[in-house]
Amino acid sequence: MGRLTTHVLDTANGRPGSGVKVELFRLEKDNAILVTSATTNADGRTDKPLLEDDALRAGTYQLVFHVGAYFKGAGFLDAVPIRFAVADAGAHYHVPLLCSPWGYTTYRGS
Repeated sequence: MGRLTTHVLDTANGRPGSGVKVELFRLEKDNAILVTSATTNADGRTDKPLLEDDALRAGTYQLVFHVGAYFKGAGFLDAVPIRFAVADAGAHYHVPLLCSPWGYTTYRGS
């Protein structure tokens, strides 16, 4: 069954990004619908998948990582949005965020 997972890595300090608020939106036409929110644990991951099984549907989603609060306002970034498409609802989509106060990168992980 399909699932959507994420994690945050703090590349500035070389550790997991724990305590980062993450929001997941499903984008439908001109509307962003909040699906769920979570906070990363000590390993920088959410305690459970953000979506799984029948809750994961094909479509466009956006994750918003609230890294400004994590870095306590020391830096450039506030909220990092990552928009992506789910084509196969039966697949595993892992969307990690590697970040510092000044920049970020992401990829589709496994």
